[in-house]
Amino acid sequence: MPQLLSVNIATEVRTGDWTGDVGATGIDKRGVPQRVRIFDDHVDGDHVMDTTHHGGPYKAVYAYSHEDTMWWETKIGRGLPPGSFGENLTTAGLDINHARIGERWRIGTVVLQVTEPRIPCRVFAGFWERPHLVREFTEAGRSGTYLRIIEAGEVRAGDRIVVISRPDHDVTVATAFAARTGTGPARASLRAAYDDFPPKWQAWVDAGN
Repeated sequence: MPQLLSVNIATEVRTGDWTGDVGATGIDKRGVPQRVRIFDDHVDGDHVMDTTHHGGPYKAVYAYSHEDTMWWETKIGRGLPPGSFGENLTTAGLDINHARIGERWRIGTVVLQVTEPRIPCRVFAGFWERPHLVREFTEAGRSGTYLRIIEAGEVRAGDRIVVISRPDHDVTVATAFAARTGTGPARASLRAAYDDFPPKWQAWVDAGN
């Protein structure tokens, strides 16, 4: 049964030359034991500094799987605790990359909707102190997913994850990531999920026509 392995928040803001144009980042997230509210397009207690590229209604929550984390541990030869990808939710038993765009999950008392894959940036590479991470992450195709809040509520490590609805198209997080990064199908292949994508993704799909 899929479950929430960890809930992670950035209680401290990191600064440094690697943190991009904003000069500060909330990517360094750590697991917390208590129940955490998810509401008003954010995770309670978390920090999002670069609001141009993170946060907001369609990127309110970021989820990454334990299984993909273990793959990375083998690849780079070091341990990666929950939150290492800047994710709010670390899942177990759920194939996030093959989740369909628009599908909905119930976790605790929260309902979340899959919206778009995470596209890697140089801040992520700086956080890991791994200069080629953007290329490696793109090649790996293990992006995790952003989620929007359908029903606010609370979550805690150990909560079950239930997929409560799934669109009838076959556009997955992995498909969208490959199309957007130029490593897979053309953007036209995403049109089947057009209504389930955020407006910026819809505009990107339209621009390819």
